[in-house]
Amino acid sequence: MKYHIDTIPIWDAAKLEGECLLCALERRTELGEAERYLGASVMEPDTRIQVNSRGFCRKHHAMLFTMSNRLGHALMLESHMIENRERLEKSWKALEKAGQALAGAGLGDKINGKARSAKEAVVQEAKKIQEMAGTCVMCDTINDNMLRYLHTFFHLYQNDGEFRRKFLSGKGLCIPHTGQLLEVAAEELNTKELGEFVQALAKMEGENLDRIQEDISWFIKKFDYRFEKEDWKNSKDAVERTVNKTRGWCVGKEPNET
Repeated sequence: MKYHIDTIPIWDAAKLEGECLLCALERRTELGEAERYLGASVMEPDTRIQVNSRGFCRKHHAMLFTMSNRLGHALMLESHMIENRERLEKSWKALEKAGQALAGAGLGDKINGKARSAKEAVVQEAKKIQEMAGTCVMCDTINDNMLRYLHTFFHLYQNDGEFRRKFLSGKGLCIPHTGQLLEVAAEELNTKELGEFVQALAKMEGENLDRIQEDISWFIKKFDYRFEKEDWKNSKDAVERTVNKTRGWCVGKEPNET
């Protein structure tokens, strides 16, 4: 079949033969986005507007911090902080007003509901602050890209027999990406195709989870003196692979390493 800009990364991830091709694809996308935000795009108006509005989550701030571009990170932090303070100013005023009402509330205020209204105002502003601190422009971009890749996955799966065979003979997916792929499958496949895909995926995932279970169990046995002279088999990295299989890649060897 004819390959294009979206199918090539998916094929590349499949050829790695790792524990989850979607984890490999997601990590590649994440690293690319981090480099982009710390590169020349840091001075692009559209990028700065998005960063100012959404900011970065803790995970991605930590990632950016380790990438040896403190100036690029600082430039984004400065403008994001300025916008945050402007948005927070409204909350501080509302909270100050509510605080004054609560601190000076008498019995009558408690009876007529003024104190309750002030408490509700505090809760409302607390939610606004939490929402403001819970956004991440990198997470949003990665999620958008991954959704596009998930739909492209089924274009390959339906039209490229070689890719379909490669995928179904592989090591499966992590549990979170299995759920995401199934959700998109219900949109992309007709009734018959969906039924066949679900059966094939369930079989593949079951077999590979059995494999992971055997590896982690053997890893534990190796700490028993009765098995210390036995071969490690394929269990030396069983902890990392089990974590990554159950929660998506987060520890151990990078999923894009060969």
